[in-house]
Amino acid sequence: MSRRDGGGPVSTDVDRPEVLAEVAAAFTAYEQALVDNEVEAIVGWFWPSGHTVRFGIADHQYGIDEQRRWRAAQPPLPPGRRLHDVALTTFGADFAVVTCRFDYPTGMAGRQSQTWIRFPAGWRIVSAHVSESAHVSESAHVCGPAIDRPA
Repeated sequence: MSRRDGGGPVSTDVDRPEVLAEVAAAFTAYEQALVDNEVEAIVGWFWPSGHTVRFGIADHQYGIDEQRRWRAAQPPLPPGRRLHDVALTTFGADFAVVTCRFDYPTGMAGRQSQTWIRFPAGWRIVSAHVSESAHVSESAHVCGPAIDRPA
């Protein structure tokens, strides 16, 4: 997993190593549950609230109950899911964003982003977005002026 350094002010509250390790472990466990199609474990990584939002490729769920029903009706993921450019950024001890690209041997490719919050029960996803994209090689990174950060 990597972090992207966009420059700017340095804060000891951004990307604290112990918080990055916790979020990386939570994200890895979530991904394993997803690949293994462990429905209750997948849903268990989301905040059990009506405020939880997940936008999928051709679906959307508002609240944990919608997500639980939708997830239970889904087939397993295709075999061979690979993650690319996993980027973790943490802010303080209780907030994190995880983004990555993924693909399958069939050529299907996508992107996902997740917002994680630390609750008393542990790290949970409060918002997630998955979108399909054209297959992009691992080395291809396209950035335009609109998203460049000042040095």
